[in-house]
Amino acid sequence: MASPDAPVRPENAPRPEGATAPSGRRRASVRPPWILTVPATAAALLAVLPLGYLAVRALERGPAYAWDVVADERTGELLLNSLGLTAVVVTACLLIGVSLAWLTVRTALPAARAWSVLVTLPLAVPSYVTAYAWLSAAPSLAGFTGSAIALTLASFPYVYLPVAAALRGTDPGHEEVARSLGKGPFRTFLRVTLPQLRPAAAGGGLLVALYVLSDFGAVSLMRYDTFTRGIYTSYRASFDRTPAAALSAVLVLMTVLLVAAETRTRGRAGYARGGIGTARRAVPAALGRFKPLALTWCGAIVALAVAFPLATLGYWLAVGTSATWDPATLTTTALTTLGLAAAGAALTALLALPVGVIAARHRGRFAQLLEQAAYAGHAVPGITVALALVFLAVRYARPLYQETPLLVCAYAVLFLPVAVAATRAAVLQAPPVLDDVARSLGRTPLGVLREVTLPLAAPGVAAGAALTFVVCMKELPATLLLRPTGMDTLATRLWTETGTGSFAAAAPYAAALILLAAVPSYLLGRHRT
Repeated sequence: MASPDAPVRPENAPRPEGATAPSGRRRASVRPPWILTVPATAAALLAVLPLGYLAVRALERGPAYAWDVVADERTGELLLNSLGLTAVVVTACLLIGVSLAWLTVRTALPAARAWSVLVTLPLAVPSYVTAYAWLSAAPSLAGFTGSAIALTLASFPYVYLPVAAALRGTDPGHEEVARSLGKGPFRTFLRVTLPQLRPAAAGGGLLVALYVLSDFGAVSLMRYDTFTRGIYTSYRASFDRTPAAALSAVLVLMTVLLVAAETRTRGRAGYARGGIGTARRAVPAALGRFKPLALTWCGAIVALAVAFPLATLGYWLAVGTSATWDPATLTTTALTTLGLAAAGAALTALLALPVGVIAARHRGRFAQLLEQAAYAGHAVPGITVALALVFLAVRYARPLYQETPLLVCAYAVLFLPVAVAATRAAVLQAPPVLDDVARSLGRTPLGVLREVTLPLAAPGVAAGAALTFVVCMKELPATLLLRPTGMDTLATRLWTETGTGSFAAAAPYAAALILLAAVPSYLLGRHRT
């Protein structure tokens, strides 16, 4: 029943064009205004360009030729290598991420808050920096073993973070019942806690799998052939781009199958707590005689994932001299990296804005299609995006080939999902009724966007732009293929120096990359807390 103080509105009174339902829900009937539709459509078309390129390029010489590439023995080898590496890394990340989440959230681990911060720090270290650290310390690790170690230590936080969040939100009542029936902490964890964490763990495992399949830097430095390295080698070794496109199509298909498999694992089981009211915090489980073992486990992971790469960088920085690296070149490269990342973040945020607003304020098939198209970057590795843009530039926009605007467009395609997700979340937090009020006062859709929606969503949009800035700085494969001749970023310079075994010369670029990425990462952490 409506409140007696609520304003009376005629049942069939027309709503201002572009207004949203005052209930706070997204509107289902009114289409988005053209001021949002046109740029959002342009952003969506840019995002799906790589998929169109794959369809055209892979079949350019006929389905039979594409099938010969896919059915080749070399492709089977790349498939086995990629799947084997993915399986090992995902399994290791699940073990590390779930165990650390349980120790830091549900046990009386000493300094649990400090440990919870330390185990998330590997997110600020690119996988190829981790690979560089291990390869420079133990060259014999090159290959599968080194790739698995580097990718595991760089990506286990993708499992830890969602599982830790799930543990904080899970009602401890079921565990308390199990303990009252005589089950020990370990059996309670296996029988009660772990099944409730399945969605979070599966989602984190999916992120790790997608990360491993799309990784280029770590496997290239470790000289281990996966699909991404095979695509890059095929592109560089021949003028015929069809094999590279066919391999990219197989990689995209693997990504789609992984996402579908993760969706099926969710099942129909319920995971919400059964009671009402505010959830209670779990009483931390005493570790007893296992406390030294738990501290050793946490310390070992932090030492391997954070302390070891930083110590290795420190060693090579101390060993290096002005003869091994040039401070002027380092400064120029750092400024180039910052400029490219800033341009990429600005373009990505600009393209994501109309898509995010439509996704948050409107329903319907068109809005859903725009949002899904914007997320196409999640299914396409950076090297495939680069190949698509090279093809389009050479065929239809020759002046853009190996120019900065083309590289910035690649960043926008790759990281549009990051900015769209942040924009959509920020706009959802702004009350839609304020848009209705502005429209009722005569504001145009553009005026509502400029004077109401954007000011309210600005902090979230800025956070998304900052996160995009960080990932643009660390991007490697697309930068390698699309950078203008003679231009280097910190990532490409690190890759080049490490590829020739010049570890002392590579160290300053790795250190500078971590330091520059740490600043916006720290600001993002402060914003979220």
